[in-house]
Amino acid sequence: MISLKACRNCRFITDQAKCPRCGGEVSRECQGYLVVIDPDKSEIARKMGIHASGRYALRVK
Repeated sequence: MISLKACRNCRFITDQAKCPRCGGEVSRECQGYLVVIDPDKSEIARKMGIHASGRYALRVK
């Protein structure tokens, strides 16, 4: 079974030990997630500061 984790810096969800996007630390404790397909047209992505498509956690502890 794959254990998903979220980056503490950019909130990107991954299964790796370090974030592949920014190289930050990851945490298993996160709540909710958002799938961004087109960040240029997404108002939520703009408010969260997301500039690339992918899965993102809403809250990371």
